[in-house]
Amino acid sequence: MKNIRWGIIGCGDVCEVKSGPAFSKITGSSLRAVMRRNSAKASDYATRHNVPKFYSSADQLIYDSEVDIVYIATPPGTHAAYALRVCKAGKPAYIEKPMARNATECESMLSAFRGAGLPLFIAYYRRCLPRFLQVRDWLVEGSIGALTHINYRYTSPCQKASDPAALPWRMDVEQSGGGLFLDLGSHTLDIFDYLFGPLGHVIGDAANLAKSNAVEDVVTMQFRVPCGALGSASWNFAGPCREDIIEISGTRGRITLTCFGNEPVRLENQSGVQIAERPNPPHIQQPLIQTIVNELNHQGVCPSTGASALRTTKVMDTVLERYYGGRTDAFWSRSATWSNASNQQVGGNS
Repeated sequence: MKNIRWGIIGCGDVCEVKSGPAFSKITGSSLRAVMRRNSAKASDYATRHNVPKFYSSADQLIYDSEVDIVYIATPPGTHAAYALRVCKAGKPAYIEKPMARNATECESMLSAFRGAGLPLFIAYYRRCLPRFLQVRDWLVEGSIGALTHINYRYTSPCQKASDPAALPWRMDVEQSGGGLFLDLGSHTLDIFDYLFGPLGHVIGDAANLAKSNAVEDVVTMQFRVPCGALGSASWNFAGPCREDIIEISGTRGRITLTCFGNEPVRLENQSGVQIAERPNPPHIQQPLIQTIVNELNHQGVCPSTGASALRTTKVMDTVLERYYGGRTDAFWSRSATWSNASNQQVGGNS
């Protein structure tokens, strides 16, 4: 097996435990270089994680002859630009989720990599976690009969920025493409795509009700999956408590689990109740990264690609279309227009 040598652009928090250590723990894989605009922080990460090289320039890392594939672990607002630079250098890329700020950016990325004959992978790592693979097995085995309905509910308390002029990137539209729905909702919608097939007949809406910032904080949607089953989902980022529950119903049973938890998954059917302990690995992205290494060695296929991630971004764009007054253009640059319009709309309906 060929040793796949990795480079990371943006070695921040997500690289500390979730992804970074995995690159050196997988057979046939090693982390050769990291980059961060703050050279001192890049050096610190490299020292603590035994990485041979560090850079403060993205192009230095991208064109390093000892880097075979680049992991882009920056906020979504920079994904497209960095990805196109990696593609121009003739190298594959692994990109944090969501793939980009909207489908327009995703399509430009996917088109470039396809044109260059290069693979493009996206960090929707739930596709390889044991708890979701168990759910897929139950569905394939027909453990709940014919699939009839999927329901998802997510609630969390409102997150208020202490300084409105310095929002966390997850609530800064120019950096994230939306609010927490883009960051968290994308994981749920992607695993639905994996478990049930591409989501169709998507309708949805969003609102800003807590007024803690300008992005959406309540989102609802409905959809249909290829087998004909219907689905509904809601996200309330301005709620009184925490809730995270997926309910998958069939003609003969039900599967219950969370999207972001680590507790057992539950199957209820005519045979009784089955509880399956399927804990997440210490480095939660490692199983997906293993499939990338396998694919680059012609020994398997990674299930999370630019094509599958584009579908999830298209779903989110559809749901947020009205809130942002369109999402095919650089909507983040006209924030005053969409934020004022959304606030007026909510006020007019109250």
